[in-house]
Amino acid sequence: MGRTRVLCTATVEDRVPNWIRGKGRGWVTAEYGMLPRSTGERTPRTSQTGGRAQEIQRMIGRSLRAVTDLTAFGERTVILDCDVLEADGGTRTAAINGAMVALHDAFVTLSNRGQLARAPLRDTVAAISVGVVAGVPCLDLTYAEDSTAEVDMNVVMTGGGRFVELQGAGEGVTFAASDLKDLLRLARIGIRRVVAAHRRVLEGSGLVPVAGSPPAS
Repeated sequence: MGRTRVLCTATVEDRVPNWIRGKGRGWVTAEYGMLPRSTGERTPRTSQTGGRAQEIQRMIGRSLRAVTDLTAFGERTVILDCDVLEADGGTRTAAINGAMVALHDAFVTLSNRGQLARAPLRDTVAAISVGVVAGVPCLDLTYAEDSTAEVDMNVVMTGGGRFVELQGAGEGVTFAASDLKDLLRLARIGIRRVVAAHRRVLEGSGLVPVAGSPPAS
């Protein structure tokens, strides 16, 4: 993911949002932010979460909840903090990939305390960016590539190969169904690499189910 670096940490709180209190299930949510010098030019600090950050942290939360059994860890909230230390493209996909590991580690802690009813992870989740730059499909775009891309897309999939979320758009151009097919094929290649990296890191805990990797096409 270029020079992108995202610090992902998990905090477990023994409470849930008011709207699910008393329903016997937990919640997984995320917060996302960029340090002022994570970018080429300093980004001023702000006490308010901007629209882009809100959109990204909602995407992170949705992606993690898609593979989590929220009834397995009681009325607790897991908060994933994703802080961008250095941004070189793909910060939201890097945040999802790092948050997956942080979420797993939080569940390991709960398991060691005897606070899990069962393994809460149904699968892992991974994300990657793809795009069309100068007419060529590209995987895992850097900032320079993303800035000039005609088509930009973020793909989120489970370790077993099911789609969680697709975000894609053309910048001043349109693209055909065949272009979309090529980008998704390329994304699966990247997702498989992330899934393999996740398995190397997470294996042995007993909390990650064994599932197949995304197919090549």
